[in-house]
Amino acid sequence: MKVLALNSSSRTGDVSKTEIILGDLIQGMREAGAEVEVVELRRKKIRYCIGCFTCWTKTPGVCLHKDDMTREIFPKYRDSDLVVLATPLFHYTVNAIMKTFIERTLPIALPFFEKQGDATRHPYRHKAPHVVVLSVAGFPEESVFDALKFYARFLFRDHLAAEIYRTSSEMFLHSTGSRKVSEVREALIQGGRELVGSMKISPETLKRIHKPITTFEEMAPLGNLMWQTCIDEGVTLGEAQQKKIIPRPDSIENFLMLMRFAFKARKAGDTKMAVQFNFSGQAAGECYFIVENGIFRTGVGKPDHPDLVIDSPFEVWMDIMTQKADGQKLFMEQKYSAQGDITVLMRFKDLFGN
Repeated sequence: MKVLALNSSSRTGDVSKTEIILGDLIQGMREAGAEVEVVELRRKKIRYCIGCFTCWTKTPGVCLHKDDMTREIFPKYRDSDLVVLATPLFHYTVNAIMKTFIERTLPIALPFFEKQGDATRHPYRHKAPHVVVLSVAGFPEESVFDALKFYARFLFRDHLAAEIYRTSSEMFLHSTGSRKVSEVREALIQGGRELVGSMKISPETLKRIHKPITTFEEMAPLGNLMWQTCIDEGVTLGEAQQKKIIPRPDSIENFLMLMRFAFKARKAGDTKMAVQFNFSGQAAGECYFIVENGIFRTGVGKPDHPDLVIDSPFEVWMDIMTQKADGQKLFMEQKYSAQGDITVLMRFKDLFGN
């Protein structure tokens, strides 16, 4: 199978959720023996369709624009067995780069009218490839893709091989140790294999790909905290992700929430620990977390028999947590204190990363 994967994300690398999700799907395709070429549309010069219909009359099947679309991308699109259109969700549909590409595929059609089912359509000049539409969004509800679903199904109809709509996409940047995220990524790889084998993804695999991994109640406070940190730091979200800026908690509740989010269950093994925090200053109060059998629990107050008790001004511990300060240095300077099993403190980086 010859596959063309078109990525319209303006980002790249580990800050692009579109690229992460697409990469897993492609991995499965290649494992199944497909020849896959990835084209990053942001690197290409694709002019807007001007609606002149030259490609229908004067130069049948060839656009008058002599750009990367005409010379390179359209021929590859036309000759592929399967095309993956990967786009972040912008204003509830494809982004501008992808829409420009789609409009420039007009030369594949003939100008004549024919009835297909209940709709008037233009017949294809060439055999059109099957299409996979892949999109990501930060919202937790799949209904955010409803407009894109309608567009994709109306546009591609019988040529639509599969639709992949991944909610809560920000989780794929940070939750490398999350079982839920790992399961979705494994399902994406399996979906790639299935597409090569049968030109479709089974309902069971699609259900795993689309499985919810967070809720509004879990996502919104963390997202709001990240946006506020971006505002306070004077950076864009993309810049914050590239610089690996950590959201700064402003309350004990937010601190515990961020700890739950950062916990790497797969690295916990048989670790058993109870850690108590006594905070003073900006957000005074007591809280704790417990790790046992790979499960992470938090609470306000004191746990029974803590292995480690940390006394610290809230602002000092948040400086350490967000890497604004060196924890070991501040400990030596007695900016905070720790009583109990100090080796527990050494496990923090393993259990929570950076």
